[in-house]
Amino acid sequence: MHTPTVDAPPHRPPTTRTDRVAAAFAVPSVLLLVLVALSWGPLLSLDESIADTTHRWAVDEPGITHTFRVLTDWVWDPVTMRLLAAAAAFWLVWRHREWWLAVWMAVTCAVGTAVQQGLKAAVGRERPAWPDPVDSAHYAAYPSGHAMTATVVLGLLVWLLHRYGAGRVVVRTALAVAVVSVVGVGVTRIWLGVHWASDVLGGWLLGGLAIALAVLTYEKWHAPTRTDRVPTRT
Repeated sequence: MHTPTVDAPPHRPPTTRTDRVAAAFAVPSVLLLVLVALSWGPLLSLDESIADTTHRWAVDEPGITHTFRVLTDWVWDPVTMRLLAAAAAFWLVWRHREWWLAVWMAVTCAVGTAVQQGLKAAVGRERPAWPDPVDSAHYAAYPSGHAMTATVVLGLLVWLLHRYGAGRVVVRTALAVAVVSVVGVGVTRIWLGVHWASDVLGGWLLGGLAIALAVLTYEKWHAPTRTDRVPTRT
């Protein structure tokens, strides 16, 4: 008796940890973007409450405010972050002849900047306005360019250290510095009254998403597979 054959279901590539991380950042990124674009009332009220409180603190604590201005303008600003990324790309080419990886890093940073600026133009969110401002900033508010740029660049640098086998102490120290810097730059932008809290959160989420998608691209298109490293028998 002839038994009909049943076609096997199409093979689906296994879900990786990077896929799950990308999805974990994508969902809240899209949700927050929609809420900001729709000017959702509860979110706006929370933003205004946080901004009012931190602005009072900024006016009452000029010493802390001055320190935060130095940090946000010279240490954690996008220009400094991009110079760090350029230095890392130069190191990849000079020490390891990793041209593809250097270009990958440069493209990731450039795409992150383009997405950031495109969203600012599309959403067109106004920045906080104060009768007694302690700092100033221009262009649209959402997402925070400082927060997103720091997240992308410092996240990529930590990933590179891990990829090249840096010691555990080095990687953990770099991760701690990155976390302090990413959180710190967000705090400074809110404290100085140039961003709403959700602008900063959006920058963090989009930065994390950019890193996850960049690493996913690297893993799928360029990272050596197990079969690449094991010679086949003839």
